[in-house]
Amino acid sequence: MNLDNKFTALQLAIINNEAALYTCACPVHISMQITNLRKLFDYQKTCMELPPENDVQMQVHQRIADVTKQAHQLMEQCLEDILDLEGWDMNKLEMPAGIRTRIKKIDAT
Repeated sequence: MNLDNKFTALQLAIINNEAALYTCACPVHISMQITNLRKLFDYQKTCMELPPENDVQMQVHQRIADVTKQAHQLMEQCLEDILDLEGWDMNKLEMPAGIRTRIKKIDAT
């Protein structure tokens, strides 16, 4: 069992970096959830590769993996929808100029 990824880890990092430059945290929050779901799914796969102590243990890991896979698909679709709604350049993964607002640096002087 594997996850079907719409976005690679590199693409998620690019989206995070682009959004971090500007006051646009929503794509970053969704991207972080996708990354966490991938980690949870991989953990469950590792657990399922070990000899189970009992049938219930295997069922628990399988259930978590199944639901994680569903949540991952929903969150990836959500991220794709958000980027589309905001008008991101999907080839370069750049935020459109019209919604860019640079984060102002605090002057310590």
